[in-house]
Amino acid sequence: MQIMADNKILLMNTPPYKNHKPSGNILLKSLADAYGPNAIGVILTGMGSDGCEGLMEIRKKGGRTIAQDEATSIVFGMPKVAIETGAAEKIFPIEKIGSEIIKLI
Repeated sequence: MQIMADNKILLMNTPPYKNHKPSGNILLKSLADAYGPNAIGVILTGMGSDGCEGLMEIRKKGGRTIAQDEATSIVFGMPKVAIETGAAEKIFPIEKIGSEIIKLI
């Protein structure tokens, strides 16, 4: 899935990206390309590192990035990688992420 600059969602049937289909990286990279500094990316609980590259692209383009904290994550893989690589600008417990997104909007 990709977000297009014209606000449309493109669903694709392509091979997996780094063994992931759907791919958080593809989705978040497209969000960075479409919205640049107006993008907000969030990585929640999950296994592995999918989404980290895309989150970093959002951050590099001036967008805002959030990761779920360890205490409220069931699996702290994806948020941990986002935090360790610097892709996540802010870290919040799950119950505070929604209000943070509203503040950023």
